[in-house]
Amino acid sequence: MAVVHIEKLCKTYQLGLVQLSALCDVDLEIEQGRYIAVMGPSGSGKSTLLNLLGCLDRPTSGRYRLSGEDVSTLDDDQLSLIRGKRIGFIFQSYNLIGQLNVIENIELPMFYQGFSEQASARRAGELATMVGLGDRLKHKPSELSGGQQQRVAIARALANDPVMILADEPTGNLDSASGAEILSVLNALHQQGKTLIIVTHDTEIAARAQRIIHLLDGRVEREIHNGA
Repeated sequence: MAVVHIEKLCKTYQLGLVQLSALCDVDLEIEQGRYIAVMGPSGSGKSTLLNLLGCLDRPTSGRYRLSGEDVSTLDDDQLSLIRGKRIGFIFQSYNLIGQLNVIENIELPMFYQGFSEQASARRAGELATMVGLGDRLKHKPSELSGGQQQRVAIARALANDPVMILADEPTGNLDSASGAEILSVLNALHQQGKTLIIVTHDTEIAARAQRIIHLLDGRVEREIHNGA
């Protein structure tokens, strides 16, 4: 089953009197459980594609079906519901809330989805333990290393059992040792059957993926398949 099915997707931005084409006629299909890397130079359309896949933005034209549902023309409220229930995000800058501890940061998506306090606390604890932070539950982001903060972000991304996880340069702010640990966590998620789509400039990180999509000037320039 295809988690992502995109047909002739285009995104154009109006900058004053100038129209900027960020994506043009992109066709893409991603099956459930696949590990995908998206690469390309600055301005190639990587972030735009990730924003569209994550329902953070709508295409100018074309169709995007997520798990079979056409989300191309949904309004902001509908897109927000889709994001909350089906998509997990991992950002380069972690995007944790400094005033909240590990458990509270992980619980946040579940709060917006109406989980009971007991259910969200139980699941947050399980996820924190899964990413190796079972002994850091009451620590705030400022008390954690960069790698630990990114582990919290990964646990938070998993809170609502999303159909896919989108990661934007997830090791970009980490040293090599912490980055390797995060990649190991992502590999483990893939082995559990999660669909991963990672934007990266690092060829070594991309080599871990099953499929590498290269963008150039808003188009898919080429694809590389690394195996089944």
